[in-house]
Amino acid sequence: MDWKKFGKKLLFPPAWLMLILAFVSGGLLAAVFVNGWEQRLFACCIYVLAFYTLTVLCISCCLVLPKKYRSIKEKIYGTPLGGRYLTDRVFRTEVSLFLSLGISVLYVLINLLSWYFSRSWWFFILAVYYVIMAQMRFLLVRYMRKNEIGASILGEWKRVRICAYIMLLMNLALCGALVMILLQDKGKHYPGILIYIMALYTFYSTIHAFVDLIKYRKIGSPVMSTAKIVSLSAALVSMLNLETAMFAQFGMDMPIENQKLIIFLTGAGVSVTVVTLSVGLIVKATKQIRSETYGKERQL
Repeated sequence: MDWKKFGKKLLFPPAWLMLILAFVSGGLLAAVFVNGWEQRLFACCIYVLAFYTLTVLCISCCLVLPKKYRSIKEKIYGTPLGGRYLTDRVFRTEVSLFLSLGISVLYVLINLLSWYFSRSWWFFILAVYYVIMAQMRFLLVRYMRKNEIGASILGEWKRVRICAYIMLLMNLALCGALVMILLQDKGKHYPGILIYIMALYTFYSTIHAFVDLIKYRKIGSPVMSTAKIVSLSAALVSMLNLETAMFAQFGMDMPIENQKLIIFLTGAGVSVTVVTLSVGLIVKATKQIRSETYGKERQL
């Protein structure tokens, strides 16, 4: 038996087999955690399968994907939508806003259904928060669809100021959700392995929002910069939700008073950040609007 070939096939299985292993191991892990089978004997076999699948995927990502990165990128560039998405920042921001708007609407529906069936005002407050978030993103998407970016700086600053006022309103919903968390011990609960997926997504969205905020400041478009500020605010709120979920799932050994103190400090920090960003946008937008208006009057 050629052990070298066997080891190579074991570490580099076909792509279709890796895809099947990923779905199977993920589903089995979810079933183990949801049903509380962690201590069962067959759960050990599932852990081994999941560990093998994760190891193979990591090796593939580290060794195989970098070699194929250029060819994959060239194929994406070769498609009309892919090439535009990679080269056109305005189009990329528009696509991101559309996706975020869709996710916000989905969260509104989920929380409204949860409120209807459970009659918990916690879900209603979250629905209000996501309605406000969706309204902000809709205003930005609508402006970008109807107007060319950079063509009217005055119009962009007016739209930015409206969104900044809406962000202040969104902060009220955030404070209401924070009060519900502290007084009624409310918080999101993600079953099983889902909490790890949500944690990965939350950290990615937060880092991505910070990077985009710095990157898109150089473009000089107030609307595009505001879109990134809105994404950053949403990511910070997601961090707060993730923290409450982590405490609900892993914080049994920590006193509830300490949990509430940490949640309060985090929530206060997020709220102050959102208010600071909103007020900063309002002040800057008002100043720019007056400057642009006064400049046009002088030209007349």
